[in-house]
Amino acid sequence: MRLRLPRGLSAASILMGVAIAAVAAEPAFAGNDPTPKPGDTAWMLTSTLLVLMMSIPGLALFYGGLVRSKNALSVLTQTFAIVSLVGVLWTLYGYSLAFGDGGPLNNYIGGFNKLFLKGVDVSSNVPTFTPGVVIPEYAYMVFQMTFAMITPALIIGAFAERIKFSAAFVFVILWVTIIYFPVAHWVWGVADPNALVDAATKLAAAGTEEAKAAAQGDIDTILASVGWIAGGLAPWMHGTGALDFAGGTVVHINAGIAGFVGALIIGKRIGYGKEALPPHSLTLSMIGASLLWVGWFGFNAGSNLECNGTTALAFVNTMVATAAAGLSWLLTEWALKGKPSLLGLISGAVAGLVAVTPASGFAGPMGSIVLGLLVSPLSLFFVSKVKNFFGYDDSLDVFGVHAIGGITGALATGILVSPDLGGTGVVDYTNIGENFAGKYDMAQQMISQATAVGATILYSGIGSAILYKLVDVIIGLRVAPDQEREGLDIAEHGERAYNY
Repeated sequence: MRLRLPRGLSAASILMGVAIAAVAAEPAFAGNDPTPKPGDTAWMLTSTLLVLMMSIPGLALFYGGLVRSKNALSVLTQTFAIVSLVGVLWTLYGYSLAFGDGGPLNNYIGGFNKLFLKGVDVSSNVPTFTPGVVIPEYAYMVFQMTFAMITPALIIGAFAERIKFSAAFVFVILWVTIIYFPVAHWVWGVADPNALVDAATKLAAAGTEEAKAAAQGDIDTILASVGWIAGGLAPWMHGTGALDFAGGTVVHINAGIAGFVGALIIGKRIGYGKEALPPHSLTLSMIGASLLWVGWFGFNAGSNLECNGTTALAFVNTMVATAAAGLSWLLTEWALKGKPSLLGLISGAVAGLVAVTPASGFAGPMGSIVLGLLVSPLSLFFVSKVKNFFGYDDSLDVFGVHAIGGITGALATGILVSPDLGGTGVVDYTNIGENFAGKYDMAQQMISQATAVGATILYSGIGSAILYKLVDVIIGLRVAPDQEREGLDIAEHGERAYNY
């Protein structure tokens, strides 16, 4: 989701502050007064619509079909309500906390300079990944909004059929504020490439030691004022920022871990492990999964922020990884259980979409196919063997698909970005003499990828556990047993998904 360097960012020289980039007071190349290209703007708005479609109706139908009929309407209501709620929160303060200027805390959180969209108007622009190219800030803001909308909506699948609507509502308010917005800033808070190119150009042209020191100081300041994961600011990262093109850590690991923790704290559904709790409509789920696949092109290809060759690469990778993953799950399950299932096919497709998300703009198509083929058996192992062994009730396999798929994709990105494996390589916008080519070190890149994964797991896991406990004390997380048996459609909403 954002200011991320299209061809890959690595080395301290590149990654850094969407927050800063998006709100840069002094646009680089000011003398040229760059204006948005109509094609880029149209693509970003189209991508925004596609990502919204992923949530409603895509995710709503996918989840709605996977639960029992007496709970279908509750899942649809929760999803639609979360999308609406987060859209308002994002506009009021979320955009500012994720991509605003956080001052001395800018490595960890944005600030309040964009509160209530202050300073955002029809004439304000944000940079893309191509120096001198911009898009309208409104387009950027609303595109990012759709990512913030779908992430907490993913979480509810882990404890579907037993959580109070009021508890889910309050939890989402707290979770996006305390967990999602900061993590988005850590990972996507990258620097304005225009500012880096300008500073590097001044450095190259500097005729005195004083001028060189001043220009180098500008570069160091830019690279130090970014999200700590994006800029590789932890000592062991050595300035090599983690790569996440469209949300493997921010969206999928974040939501998957939060859902897993919620499932453990809320507990199992009544009858889980003792009676069958089958999906009531795989037809609805297949329609939902299909809408997710289509919408995901906006999710991944839109994350390039402009319409060019990297956009096409992300589009192709989204297509082939998903196809490979759906096929892989189908064939694996067929071999193990003797029958190919629709549930397995669509689950594999979603796992592939999740895994390719962080790699979509960095890997080559062949690498994406391999990623898709590998992630499905791994996710299948977790949603069947691991879940059954430990006995936790992750209702709709949010952990097994989103967390495990996200972790797989995030780690694989550090490998698949390698030019030797068909990847794009990494970018260094300060290397103006070599067409911005960066230095790729697989071992160091993997350390940075693992750091991003580990930090997201710990922060989301521990933070979410605290928030669940807080909500449980204030409201209570779970509906009463008689309400759970009756079904949340009637007990919580006084309506039925089906009147027959």
